[in-house]
Amino acid sequence: MHIHSIQRQVLHQVFAMSCVGIGICLSIGTAWAENDSQATGVLFADQFERTEKDQGKEQPGNGWGTNSKTRAKGVKQVFLRDGKMHIKRAAVADHGVSVTQDVSFRNASITLRFMVPKNGDLGINIADMNEKSVHAGHICMARIKPGSLEIVDLKTGRMKKEIHEKNKAKKLTKADKARIAAKSIVLPLKLKTGIWHDLEILIMDDTMTVKIDARKIGSMASPGIAHETKRRIRLAVNTEAWVDDITIAAIE
Repeated sequence: MHIHSIQRQVLHQVFAMSCVGIGICLSIGTAWAENDSQATGVLFADQFERTEKDQGKEQPGNGWGTNSKTRAKGVKQVFLRDGKMHIKRAAVADHGVSVTQDVSFRNASITLRFMVPKNGDLGINIADMNEKSVHAGHICMARIKPGSLEIVDLKTGRMKKEIHEKNKAKKLTKADKARIAAKSIVLPLKLKTGIWHDLEILIMDDTMTVKIDARKIGSMASPGIAHETKRRIRLAVNTEAWVDDITIAAIE
């Protein structure tokens, strides 16, 4: 098993910044510039080195929850196999798979290993179920597909309650759509499928930065990312993904 070292971690970034939309900055590069942020303690870690007592049931263990009962008619969508978590959306599901872990932080480093098939995807969704201004607690997210990386401020963008409700009612104005677009970036990616990759996500104040296999893919700054207390991480999968060796550490 590969376990990332997070103690006494100094993050390096060397990048050029360009503004995208109102209050959003995008950076693309291959290395980190010096940053004073350091890991201050592991909040949660899981290497998935366990087996299900009943392989016919969802038993992710270690505090993980799922939405299979409410969104997939109870069909199993989360599997523990060979020391890894396999997530696959069921055909009957009316929503993507959400595998949740309650952990509180303001700023954090999230590291894990992941693998996706050709049509796979993996979202790292950050939420606060106590935040009533948004739909379902959504704060921010990074979503990885073989061909793209999306970083999005959900709190002040498409999951803001009034915006979400207008979208459901198909009443979004041009101004609404422009505001939503300004709260996310989508970057091209050429990710090899069917093999394991290292993922690092840094949430520092109003900025989320994503690194895959020691390469900085992109960064976005937006007000919603600075939400004071994030209380939940969701592994959000619309199709299929494998996850292993996850560590969440507070940083300052």
